[in-house]
Amino acid sequence: MWHEKNLWLHYVKNIIAADISSAVFLASYLRYSRISKNYAAALEIVDLQKYKVIRQENKVRVALRERVNIPFVFVIGKN
Repeated sequence: MWHEKNLWLHYVKNIIAADISSAVFLASYLRYSRISKNYAAALEIVDLQKYKVIRQENKVRVALRERVNIPFVFVIGKN
């Protein structure tokens, strides 16, 4: 039974999924993660509660996930 059917299909951009809807979800999630990773390099986080500016890209990504809803934490674009 299982050996007669292809369970996984190979879609564009090296996405391997069981059906079209999961392939579309994976493609959109990969695009989102790639955009957010590139976008974090152009941002700074100013935390007025702790009196510090976060400039390192990996720390900016962590701060975007954890500190966005905290008051007096601002996301600023680098120029």
